[in-house]
Amino acid sequence: MALLHVNFFSKTLGMMMNMDVILPQETPQDAHYPSLYLLHGMSDDHTVWQRRTSIERYADEKRIAVIMPTTHLGWYTDMKHGLNYYTFIAKELPSICRDLFPKISPRREDTYAAGLSMGGYGALKLGLLDSETFSAVAALSGAVHMGLHKDDSDVSEFYRNIFGTADDFNGSDNDLYSAAEKLAQSGKPLPKVYMWCGTEDFLYEQNTVMRDRLKALSYDLTYEESAGDHQWKYWDEKIRTVLDWLPVNG
Repeated sequence: MALLHVNFFSKTLGMMMNMDVILPQETPQDAHYPSLYLLHGMSDDHTVWQRRTSIERYADEKRIAVIMPTTHLGWYTDMKHGLNYYTFIAKELPSICRDLFPKISPRREDTYAAGLSMGGYGALKLGLLDSETFSAVAALSGAVHMGLHKDDSDVSEFYRNIFGTADDFNGSDNDLYSAAEKLAQSGKPLPKVYMWCGTEDFLYEQNTVMRDRLKALSYDLTYEESAGDHQWKYWDEKIRTVLDWLPVNG
């Protein structure tokens, strides 16, 4: 495998960005490999999956490209007051990666997303809003619903700058409960979904509610839970589970 540290310009964000990319080596000339967009959590950046897990070794076993971008604190969202991080991650970044790395498969069936915590929200969002690009998505300890948006009095200025008011958020594309329902009614392809959350995680209730909603909407959902809280020793184990779950030939 090759590990690339990539600095590139984003027209969507209007600034230089960073991503680390793991690529298979010694592939047949006409072969294309699948890709996993692996998203970081709220306190992290594009380097964290390499520093905290054995993702390069796991990816080597599956012969899959892993793309790990920095997305700052944008919550994978076209912000109410800020930058268009969702457009960047969902639209611009796949195009950039396919230009820079032409052996990445352009097929929906070969394009996946996964993430933890804030990145779990981002991965599910990619599957629910851009299911024609991402065929399978996985959330580990995902912040899958911004429950703070039940009413405006509970919303900090930080989250209001990202998502807007409760009225802005509820029922919008940023509301994954609503996004899942809209996609199920749209006639567009539904992504396969994997979710895991520890039963001691502060996000556990959000995950069980999301699980029940996806099941009720007939999504192809694999849901797992086990003892654990919000830390890397679980995510290192579960990202390997995600790679085994993806329809990738090792």
